[in-house]
Amino acid sequence: MKFKIKIWHLLFVIWILFLFFRFNELTDIYNLLFSWINLLNNNSDAAISQLNFDLADVFLSGLLYIIIPLLLFFLRSRINFLYDELTFASFVLTILLISFLFAPLITNRHPDFYGNIGMTKLLPPLSSVKILHFKVKKKNYNSSLSDFISLRDKVVKKPFDENIEFADSIVINKKIIFYQNEIIKEAEKDDIIFKDEEPLITTHIFLLGSDQFGRDIFTRLIYGARISLFVGIASVLISLIIGLTLGFIAGYTGGIINTVLSRITDMFLSFPIIFLVILILALFGNSLFAVIVVLGFAGWMSLFKIVKTEVLSIKNKNYFISAKMLGLRKRELLFKEILPVIIVPVVVNLIFQFANVIIAESALSYLGLGPGSNYPSWGGMIQAGQEYLSSAWWMIVVPGLTLIFTLLSANSFGISLNKKLNPQLRND
Repeated sequence: MKFKIKIWHLLFVIWILFLFFRFNELTDIYNLLFSWINLLNNNSDAAISQLNFDLADVFLSGLLYIIIPLLLFFLRSRINFLYDELTFASFVLTILLISFLFAPLITNRHPDFYGNIGMTKLLPPLSSVKILHFKVKKKNYNSSLSDFISLRDKVVKKPFDENIEFADSIVINKKIIFYQNEIIKEAEKDDIIFKDEEPLITTHIFLLGSDQFGRDIFTRLIYGARISLFVGIASVLISLIIGLTLGFIAGYTGGIINTVLSRITDMFLSFPIIFLVILILALFGNSLFAVIVVLGFAGWMSLFKIVKTEVLSIKNKNYFISAKMLGLRKRELLFKEILPVIIVPVVVNLIFQFANVIIAESALSYLGLGPGSNYPSWGGMIQAGQEYLSSAWWMIVVPGLTLIFTLLSANSFGISLNKKLNPQLRND
């Protein structure tokens, strides 16, 4: 009997890899969480003031590492897709989802982290640099707050760390001498962290190389997946709400309202919507929220047509007329009588729309109209890499291939889901 890899096999392997390679990081996260809870009990104001997005992100990743496997185990009989055979599309989408949820565990760097740019910029894949660790200057806090801040600075990654130095080579004499691009620097032994009577020297490997600012491409790729998935999911939800609502109103009401909404939809579909998106963002500014709203508003037309067509065919059927006579409100008719019937074409359309939103967000980031420089984006990485195509090909090839694989996987998944949910297509 031929063994087939299932999706749950991949999830189990990834969970084990996290445990094996990130055990110390997981331990630090849980210690930090307990320290914050202890601080919350002793000084709630100080604990709340220390809580920010980066810290909450780390806490959430650590908790999800425990919660998600437990949920999948107890609900395994109800989650049928876990037993589907692993395909290229499901593999890529699973990796992207894990990157979205566990980015702080996958990489131990901040996406905008930089050090000595002269040493770290434009390094090819698998390059490595030595890191010399200096002692942290302690600040005067009370006991519980001091312990918490020490752990937080260790766990939560920052764009810059003054307590480390990159070095080509390190010589240990009466003083610590290290070289940075043939520049000699010295450090007192009292300022260096020692471990087993030796200076603490670690190595950072740039798996996919570094960019023009010395930032790790792998880290930015992982956090870029977060932006792409978040923009895609949020925009699709907005498109769903608009398309579902307007489609139901047009199909259920009919008459002049149907005509007006249909002509508005045709007007939007008559020219490339990306030009309207660029115009709106150029006039009113670009931000993560603006990109999500604009792309969500730009993608409702196809869903409107699907919902309107289905509602027009359903509203004259006997079960729908009976439901109306029983006194069901319009909202109840939509969610109880219509949505269960049209759920298949709606879900498939949303998956294809998700792929369109990802490519649109990348295109906007490439043009400088994306979420902004505060967020790493695949499109922004491609735009930055085009200036270094001859000297640093990995800057454009890595995010470009990732974007291509994501789009192919999303479309392939949509086609497979459509065939699986539609028996007529399955038999073709």
